Amino acid sequence: MRVLDKDGKQIGIMSLSEAIGKAQKESLDVVEVASKANPVVVKIIDFKKFKYEEAKKERQARRKTKEIHTKEIWLGPLISDHDLETRLRQGEEFFSKGDRVKFTVKFTGRQMTHTELGFKLMEKVEEALTDRAEKDGEPRLLGRNLSLSFKSKR
Repeated sequence: MRVLDKDGKQIGIMSLSEAIGKAQKESLDVVEVASKANPVVVKIIDFKKFKYEEAKKERQARRKTKEIHTKEIWLGPLISDHDLETRLRQGEEFFSKGDRVKFTVKFTGRQMTHTELGFKLMEKVEEALTDRAEKDGEPRLLGRNLSLSFKSKR
């Protein structure tokens, strides 16, 4: 097997027992790096320190990523124009924070017989948000709810 030291420099090709003996002299561990290589590549390192540094890198990477939330705004199929404008402004605030927004039209009772009102409302919402956001598909009717998601244009 090919043996590397803790700095990544190649020591040479030796047997497993020789590599373990060399690692024990330095109070280190033998860790397999590439099992599919020919010959197999192992590294003599302090395994606990290695695991700690890997976890530290992962924490750093997680800290740099921004979590995107989906905010849902409920609408009624017979919503007034002013109320719709208010909800759209609320949606634009969410976009400015980098969140996704899901507009949902909730149908109650006999409103289910007029789902076309909900689809027209979704068209209005789409028109109002064309410059600020892009839609994630087409409006979908699931049960009594008609939903359409938008993500911010950046």
